[in-house]
Amino acid sequence: MFALRSALFTLLALITLAGTAFAQSYRIQPGDILEVSVLEDSTLNRRALVAPDGRVTLPLAGSVNAAGLTVEQVQRRLASALSSNFAQPPSVFVALVDQAAASTEEVIRPTIFVYVLGEVAEPGQAEIPKGATLLQALAVAGGPTPFAATRRIQLRRAIPGSGSDSVSVIDYKAIQRGASIQGLAPLKDGDVILIPERGLFE
Repeated sequence: MFALRSALFTLLALITLAGTAFAQSYRIQPGDILEVSVLEDSTLNRRALVAPDGRVTLPLAGSVNAAGLTVEQVQRRLASALSSNFAQPPSVFVALVDQAAASTEEVIRPTIFVYVLGEVAEPGQAEIPKGATLLQALAVAGGPTPFAATRRIQLRRAIPGSGSDSVSVIDYKAIQRGASIQGLAPLKDGDVILIPERGLFE
């Protein structure tokens, strides 16, 4: 039994390594199909479609956001979502088996770097496809934390030649309600998204 588990683990690891270069750059989008394997429980193994809302659903894990993330990031998210069901953190492997895009040109797009700071799950530099929006950048950063002041997110953009920034204040909750279209415009390379901590009465 141990030898079988070791062989399976090795095979899955080799498959994962083979697609590492592509997986590091490709951002998952709605319509993609992912192959999910859980070493500790084969009944969870399946192909999962990324729904139009950008989420994938797996038994015991529930619905997990995938759009805008790399395969490795989705792998970590699923492992975290499943961990409460196992004595030890499970070994989860995710592979992209089919893409929603019709051609290679639609899949391989130039990327830009933005910076997501403050109250998000994964702050820091984020590499996103050119043309991605603030909402997609927040998804890559894991989304706002429970302490985020989501009604006053700042988008800071350098004004060329001026040495100063333009600052836009964005109401994330209004976007969620469909009451605002702020945050849907494409980001630019070097943009800074700042999510402040909410005040006592916010």
